[in-house]
Amino acid sequence: MKVLHVVPSFYPAYIYGGPIRSTFELCRNLVKLGCEVRVLTTDANGLNQTLAVQKEHEVELPEGFRVRYCPRLYRHSVSPALLQLLPSYMRWADIVHLTGVYNFPTFPTIWESRSLRKPLVWSPRGALQRWAGSLRTSPKAVWDFLWYHTANRANLTMHVTSENECREAIARFPKLRTATIPNGVDVPADLNRIERREELRLLFIGRLDPKKGIEALLRACSLIDSAPPWRLAIAGWGSVDYVSQLKKQIHTLGVEERVEMIGEVLSEAKKRLFESSDVALVPSHTENFAIVVAEALAHGVPVIASRGTPWSRLDEMKCGFWVGNDPGSLADAIRSISTMPLAEMGMRGRQWMQREFSWLSVSEQMLDLYQRCGVHEPIG
Repeated sequence: MKVLHVVPSFYPAYIYGGPIRSTFELCRNLVKLGCEVRVLTTDANGLNQTLAVQKEHEVELPEGFRVRYCPRLYRHSVSPALLQLLPSYMRWADIVHLTGVYNFPTFPTIWESRSLRKPLVWSPRGALQRWAGSLRTSPKAVWDFLWYHTANRANLTMHVTSENECREAIARFPKLRTATIPNGVDVPADLNRIERREELRLLFIGRLDPKKGIEALLRACSLIDSAPPWRLAIAGWGSVDYVSQLKKQIHTLGVEERVEMIGEVLSEAKKRLFESSDVALVPSHTENFAIVVAEALAHGVPVIASRGTPWSRLDEMKCGFWVGNDPGSLADAIRSISTMPLAEMGMRGRQWMQREFSWLSVSEQMLDLYQRCGVHEPIG
């Protein structure tokens, strides 16, 4: 099967968070399943940077698929070159997979799929979900009205990663066909965990954004005082203004001796950070999947996740807590988990990820979806 992924940004533009890794891993594993995969994207790497990649021709990645990086001229993904190449790439494909919503490639891909009658799988990656702090809701409402009423919904399947995201999508767009397939996670073959001594080593890792609930986490930590003794590492990137706000809050709460902002971590540094942490915290207001939960569990780290994430099974699998993201609930959860057998909890979580969230298993589900879309079978 010939699969085309159309994405506003792509590997190695990790500044855009989890979707970059998820799309890359899906492409890599689809190749293993016998698919011919191409990616049409831009060279965006944040608002003010671009990737140092070949832009005149396709790049053949060692993983076995080809990527065409088109020059980004404005904002994050405005690219006339992508627009020019899109029709020929879509004619080549058996199925088109679009990622992202409020980006330049969205409408051209939707309209071209309608014109060519190509089956389209669309992954919003949580962009259609709303919370109290959501920004630019009025322009987004106009955007949503336009795509919803101009798309060929008979050929469109919305890929969601959790039942929560599915319910929200159907509530807002009742005539939309959906398919629920989770993200996958890489489970490292070996771990070199650094065992806890005295302090409880807490970890937040991810994009630094108000949606992530970091302010509530900092207030929760200030409530714990020194029982149990704790330290919090905050890893990730964010806007200069927001990072400055977080640093100011850390100082105001008087926790600067226990909280360290360590910036972005990738690859081996990220693995080592998980291996030297006792508990990962994901206090987001809303998430479609929250890949960091799966990553932490894959590294044997128990997780405290908010009810804004779709990880209610943390309690069931006995590898963490699913709680409210108000400071009091988070503080209580941290106190409780500090007295529990963290190594055993982490191992249960790691085994759960191996059973249900391996990338090969997830990619097999996605390929099955592609095949059903291609022959216009009903999607359950």
